[in-house]
Amino acid sequence: MHTSLKFVSADEAVKVVKSGDHIHLSSVASAPKILIDALIRRGERAEFKDVRIHHLHTEGEAPYAEQRFEGIFFHQAFFVGGNVRKSVQAGYADYIPIFLSETQKLYRSGVLPCNVAMIQVSTPDKHGFVSLGTSVDATLAAIETADYVIAVVNSNVPRAWGDAMIPLSMINFFVEDNTPLEPAHFAEPDALETAIGRNCAALIENGATLQMGIGAIPNAVLAQLGGHKNLGIHTEMFADGVLPLVESGVINGAEKAIDRGKMVATFLMGSQKVYDFIDDNPMVLMQDVAYTNDPFIIAKNPKVTAINSALQVDITGQVCADSLGTTFYSGVGGQVDFIYGASMSKGGKAIIAMPSVTNKGLSKIAPVLNSGAGVVTTRNHIHWFVTEHGAVNLYGKSLQERASLIISVAHPDHRETLDKAAFERFGPHFHFKG
Repeated sequence: MHTSLKFVSADEAVKVVKSGDHIHLSSVASAPKILIDALIRRGERAEFKDVRIHHLHTEGEAPYAEQRFEGIFFHQAFFVGGNVRKSVQAGYADYIPIFLSETQKLYRSGVLPCNVAMIQVSTPDKHGFVSLGTSVDATLAAIETADYVIAVVNSNVPRAWGDAMIPLSMINFFVEDNTPLEPAHFAEPDALETAIGRNCAALIENGATLQMGIGAIPNAVLAQLGGHKNLGIHTEMFADGVLPLVESGVINGAEKAIDRGKMVATFLMGSQKVYDFIDDNPMVLMQDVAYTNDPFIIAKNPKVTAINSALQVDITGQVCADSLGTTFYSGVGGQVDFIYGASMSKGGKAIIAMPSVTNKGLSKIAPVLNSGAGVVTTRNHIHWFVTEHGAVNLYGKSLQERASLIISVAHPDHRETLDKAAFERFGPHFHFKG
């Protein structure tokens, strides 16, 4: 440990928090658990009130969002993760709708103050730098604008390169805690997800630069790419699925126009293998979300292929990805950033991929979106739409052509109902061509 640093206890460090403060927590695996616990202890003693908590998705528990802290903490995150979903849906916590690319702008523009940034960093190097490891995203902007920065120095945080590297001078308080980072676990893709992955993989060309979100479908896509060549990564996040492709040389970034030979991301979500992979690895650049998710930077690479998912799609191509009707489920995330960036990339492909039905057999393709559902990707932005039943390109297609194409990749059990709805909507000229 760096002997010149002055360490304090977590309880001592969080004494800087006062009523009305806005706190930023570093994201996903880097959520600073020891500081959260100390903050909760102060909250239980009601030592302050109306403290606002901001973050992206975090792994681990989020007790500050619970009903018992009403009036003491108020969670206002940039994404609704599983650990806060029930609290948001019940109204004890809240969500700020925002493009992932602009989360940093909230702080840098002063729209949101940041009184205290609570982060987790690697052990210092001989040059007086620490790394933010697996979470740069909006955390760097929070550090730049915060009144106080409290850093948990953790030997388990990987020494990631890029914007993740910050000087010790940016930090006010140091707390030591060597708790292992929270891993994320993903189920193996099932037959349906594998079919979707196969249909997506068929659209990916050699030399493409990939972005894909979280979960079984991205992993299913990656599992199909063993025969590809010279793929690159410019994404908001990656997980374990990329590692075999890096080891085999399929992912090498050789044909990227910017950051050639580098894998670019802003946060990570995976197992310990992923954290070990990025540790002191010059091939990986962990960058500010203002860079990774800027559509105009994304578009600089050729053949950007962005694969994102949805909760529901209507027959005109409107994509709901953040809510189930009026019930918020997740958030906008980086979907629009990458859909737009990929669509502007030379030879790029913007893909929305999802199962055609829910686990209960209900069609996820609907005549109209559920009442209150949020349109994340508009019908003007969507290009490729993929289910387990095929892939269709909606770009440049009229409303009736779109409806016909979308219905063609719906579940066979629901096509007749969707066809009738389209006929009622568009009139006698509509004929389903599935």
